[in-house]
This record gives sequence, structure tokens and C-alpha cells, in this order.
Amino acid sequence: MSETAEHTDHHIDVKQFHPRAQAAIQNPKIRKNFRSAMDGLMSKRKAAFEGWDLETLRDLGANIRMRALANLPDLLEQLEKKLTENGVKVHWAVDGDEACRIVRDICKARDAKTVIKGKSMVSEEMELNHYLQEQDIEALESDLGEYIVQLADETPSHIIMPAIHKNTGEISQLLHDKTGTDLSNDVEYLTASARLQLREKFMNADVGVSGVNFAVAETGTLCLVENEGNGRMTTTVPPCHIAVTGIEKVVPTMEDLTGLLALLTRSATGQHITTYFNMISGPRKAEELDGPEEVHLVLVDNGRSSIYQDDELLDTLRCIRCGACMNHCPVYTRVGGHAYGTTYPGPIGKILMPHLIGLDEGRHLPTASSLCGACGEVCPVKIPIPDLLVRLRQESVDGDKLHPAKVRGHGAKRSTMEAMIWKGWAWMHASPGFYRFGTGAASKLRALQPASAGAWTDYRTAPKLAAKTLHQRMKERGQ
Repeated sequence: MSETAEHTDHHIDVKQFHPRAQAAIQNPKIRKNFRSAMDGLMSKRKAAFEGWDLETLRDLGANIRMRALANLPDLLEQLEKKLTENGVKVHWAVDGDEACRIVRDICKARDAKTVIKGKSMVSEEMELNHYLQEQDIEALESDLGEYIVQLADETPSHIIMPAIHKNTGEISQLLHDKTGTDLSNDVEYLTASARLQLREKFMNADVGVSGVNFAVAETGTLCLVENEGNGRMTTTVPPCHIAVTGIEKVVPTMEDLTGLLALLTRSATGQHITTYFNMISGPRKAEELDGPEEVHLVLVDNGRSSIYQDDELLDTLRCIRCGACMNHCPVYTRVGGHAYGTTYPGPIGKILMPHLIGLDEGRHLPTASSLCGACGEVCPVKIPIPDLLVRLRQESVDGDKLHPAKVRGHGAKRSTMEAMIWKGWAWMHASPGFYRFGTGAASKLRALQPASAGAWTDYRTAPKLAAKTLHQRMKERGQ
């Protein structure tokens, strides 16, 4: 790994988290970039909620999301009905591959050669850009952060700020190498240069693809939050707009939308409201002069219905993709997003990705946490992330006793040796006599204790066993 960039590819091995994390920790530029960015985001979030009853607002957000999920099938049917009435064509995709094919077919039907994209984590989940490239369709990101990582042939390292792992100097060098922009540390100049590069693409794109922050079932409205204006241009300038989103993004009413919007913008970027808030309810009408001729919505399942069937794991689907859990995570802020090797990094990725790729591939993700609880404390919709991490850890090692076959790859991390050790530990602790014998023997043989205990002692000194056990000390004191 170079000092100037993290690098990922389309088929990165998720199981290599530990070596990638170690490499990131040893990279001073990555640590500095992330520490500075995360500190700024945390400070902005704190300031944005000043004067608000945050816990009441979080309760409101959690209740809205839980109510939406409790009625998800009905709300999705209502959303489809309203969107269809509004002239939007609704498509359903079982997984990312089917979603990609749907987008391809829409593009082919219009003989589209160029696609301009607004920010969409679901399209990253689908690997849509890579797929369209294989279909000889050019797909260009228009969000500045996404544009930067696309030029660098990388993937986003943060769900809100994709290029947060790069500093100004690195971005300047990248734009110079890829587009001929003059080297400069002037952020406004670099932004203007990128905007100039993208302007022509907006005007000539055949199709615009965007994500969806919220889909309002009551009115059939797709809502898109952004700051750069690229989302508005992506959804209005090309003659065809395709929105892609997960099935969980639906909310019942416009009234529900207001509370979630207040939580999203403050939690994500520390803003009271973003610069742009787009509400899309259909294609251009006959009497209107602008807007797309066609609007399509692709509703993507990709493992979400399996999550929905479990009363505990269901809480994962509350997520509004604000990124606050990542900004406060002591693991993420030190290793960065690319160490995870997944579309969604950080705490939300640890509880979501095992469902999307299976525990056989993602079994190491739930263990990449200190369980400090910071993620759960800042989540605007009160997802109990630490509890879900523990549940997934159980799933990864359990042999069908606790929660049989709820997650694909159930039991993938189970080790016969580890199971035997824990069984022996449980047996010894259930027998006071054997426990006292074992601890007493360990104390007497402490001089034979090895200095190294594998990876655990690579960065710490192994503690020495006490000469006397607590039980012995209490007995000597007559207690």
C-alpha cells in the first residue's frame, strides 16, 4: 500500500481485513487524513444539535423507522401504486445482478451510450459502474467525492464523503494527472475545475442515475439530499432518470419525512439543512419545458428481505445512511474505510454486509469492534449496533443452537479447537472444585507462562498471573 492512497478493486478479499487494517495503521497520511476529517464531522454534528432535545428527536426517528418497517410490504405496494399513477415505471430486483440488468435494459432501449450518476451507495453495492463499463456504456460519477475516487480507480471510503481519505495535495495531483488541471492547493479552484469537466457530461448524457434518501409512500415521491447540485442536474437534465434504492428506504408520509430529514442532515454533515433537497414525483408533463421524459425506480432487495424476517436483525434496516456511527468509531477512524474491503465500512457495514455477502465471506467483520457502544449512542434512529454485532458473532460461530440459519454462512467461523476450549472453560467454571484446582495450579506454574501469546502480545505485554488467587486471598482474610 502506498503512502498516498488506499487501493481496492472490484473483487477485494473481505477476509484480508486484518492485514489491510495493519497497513492502514502504519500509514501516517491515512491516519492524519481520517483523524482530521472525523474530528471535524463530530464537532459539526455536536454544534448542529445544540438547542435541540436530541434524545426526543432520536426517539422520534426510531419510531418512524420502526413503524415503516412494521408495515413495509404494504408501504411498498402503496409506493408502487402512487409512483405508477405519477408516471414512474417501477422495477423490482432480487439482487444486485438483476438490478444491473434492469438498468442495462433501460439504457439499451434508449440506445444510451453515456450515463451520468449522482451519489448512490446502492449503485456501489450493485457495482453498477463496473457492470455498465462491461456493457460499453460510459458511467461517470458527478458527486465530487465519487468523481475523485472514480478517477483514482478506488471505491468510496466513507458513505457520505467518499474521498475523505485523500488530502488536498493528493486530489490536486490526481486531477492534474487525469484531467490536466494545474497543480494547486486552492480548494475552490480544484472544485471549479472538476465542475467544468463535468458540465459537458451533464448536458450530453443519455441517462441520469441517482440514489434515493427517502421514498414517500403517501405521495409517491422520491427524495434526494445533496449539497453540490449534481443530484438535481442528474435527475433533470438527461431525458431519462433511473433511481435505484433499497426496499427499506420507504417512509409512510410527508410528516414522517420532516423528522428524519432533520436527523439525517445534522448527523451526516452537521448542517441544519443541505443546500439542495430534491423531491421527484414523476417525469415531465406535456405542458412542462424541462425534466426527464422517463423516470424509473429500481427497488433492490439484495438480502434485505432475509434481514426483515428476523425480529432482532430487522433493526439493521432502520439505517438512514448518515455515517455518524463511522465518524465516532475508534476502529474506523484509525484504519479507514478501505481496510474493510466492503461497500459499507464501519459499524453499519459490520452489521449490514454479512447479510449481503454472507458470513462465510464477512465473518471477520463483526469482530472488528471494541463494542465500546459509541456507534449506538450517536445513531439518530437508535439502532442497537453493539447488540447486533454480538448477535452476528454468535451466528458466525454457533452450531445451530442459538439462531439457526438466520444469516447466510451461519457458523462459518466455527472452529472445532475453539469450541473445545470454550466447552472446557464452561465445564471448569461450572465445577467449583475443578476451578479452584485449575487456578491454583496456574498460579504455582506461573513461572512457566510463555512470554508470547500470539497476535495478542504483538502490541502489549502479557499480564503475569498472581501468586495467589482472589479466592485464596479472601479465605486468608476470613471472608
